[in-house]
Amino acid sequence: MQGIIISNISNIYEVKNNRYVYKCTAKGKLKKEDIVPAVGDNVIIDVLDEHNYIGVIKEIKPRINYLKRPKMSNLSQIIIVISCKNPKPNLLLLDKQLAFIEFLKIRPVIILNKVDLLNDEIDKIYEIYTKIGYTVIKTEAKNKKGIDDVKKILENNISVFSGNSGVGKSTLINAIFQNLIAKEGDISQKNKKGKNTTTAIKLYELDKNSYIADAPGFSTFDINEIPYNELEKYFIEFNEYIKQCEFVGCTHHKEQVCGIKEALKKGKISIERYERFIKIYDELKEEESKW
Repeated sequence: MQGIIISNISNIYEVKNNRYVYKCTAKGKLKKEDIVPAVGDNVIIDVLDEHNYIGVIKEIKPRINYLKRPKMSNLSQIIIVISCKNPKPNLLLLDKQLAFIEFLKIRPVIILNKVDLLNDEIDKIYEIYTKIGYTVIKTEAKNKKGIDDVKKILENNISVFSGNSGVGKSTLINAIFQNLIAKEGDISQKNKKGKNTTTAIKLYELDKNSYIADAPGFSTFDINEIPYNELEKYFIEFNEYIKQCEFVGCTHHKEQVCGIKEALKKGKISIERYERFIKIYDELKEEESKW
């Protein structure tokens, strides 16, 4: 029987087929082959107890993609949620996430939540990222504004929500499902940082072939898998200007004849994005030098 892993708690996997959810363990053969099942995996199971819906995973189908942290596979898109205020937008984190998502060859979507706290900075963020070509959606999760737009992009996809605690991921998911499937947390008034209350990865079925997940820890992922000298590839608006650089391996920093810097002068690339690129480049280079 074939199904999809929708949750993993203490190595007990919930596998959903068209009608039922089975609680499964992994077959010893998988452990010997050092293959660990992940949420999102398409698997073949043997049913051990039809009455109590118990089975064992005997095969994992080939993955389209795989995230190491949190452990998930076969994602169609990653939805990055940032808030307009409380907590304030962390654009360095956003650009790190976008670069890593491009590296993974997964489609990114940006949600600007809490637009009831709208300010000029959010309008600027919207303009910068839509100009690059990213899908950007404005929402007020608590008032369910923009939720229909979010639902449309979720259709026929496996999507995971990412973002700092307190930006409204759980509230968005609750608004989409119109009931509570994720415990909401309050913003700490002392430090204006969110308290992360989500504790486990689980896929929730929106409709047939449409799943979403709220995955804890994803906002703190490690992008060091990206070689520092390849970072330019994942700032997608740079691509058409890289060929205008004088030297192969241009760092787009101190070189005189640089297509990226020339595009910057002409206003074709955001100065803020460029500055964050340099910061991320330097961070990756420093980390790579420690290996």
